[in-house]
Amino acid sequence: MRIIAGQHRGLVLATVGKGDVDAHLRPTSDRTRESLFNILAHYGQPANARVLDLFAGTGALGLEALSRGAEHVTYVENGRPAQKLVTENLRKARRETDAKLLSVDATKLPPAQTPCSLVFLDPPYGKSLGEKALASALAQGWLTDDALIVWEESRAPIPPQGFTMQDQRSYGGTIITILSRT
Repeated sequence: MRIIAGQHRGLVLATVGKGDVDAHLRPTSDRTRESLFNILAHYGQPANARVLDLFAGTGALGLEALSRGAEHVTYVENGRPAQKLVTENLRKARRETDAKLLSVDATKLPPAQTPCSLVFLDPPYGKSLGEKALASALAQGWLTDDALIVWEESRAPIPPQGFTMQDQRSYGGTIITILSRT
């Protein structure tokens, strides 16, 4: 796994190989991340964005956003193996001051200090945690009025009330859905 573009282009990240089933880690492939960020560029993201990375895993999506001009990333991850990977990858990129790691359940977020305009939502597949995490983020003030949500799942999610689907793409066994607040 590596950073695809921007300031940290080519940086090789700490990885879990094919994934850690017990920790529910499925790193987003380089090709899928590249396609995703090409789509996000159409929306003017992630330049100057405050990013919320729910179920952060390795932290690669947030680091890619920082590399491409995001202002700050808040990672939310309660798994110890993933927390170590996020911390190590932030250290490798020397971006510790541009990010914060919250060691909490993504479905039970604390109140936000500053809302985010870009949200990565990559829950363990098939557990209906994405809906709960998005509801928690909304209730706790984590989303700006114009927030864009990137939801990675094994099936197409139904946009919750208050959100509109902007785009949806399939990459093998992964479906990426982009939502906006309505």
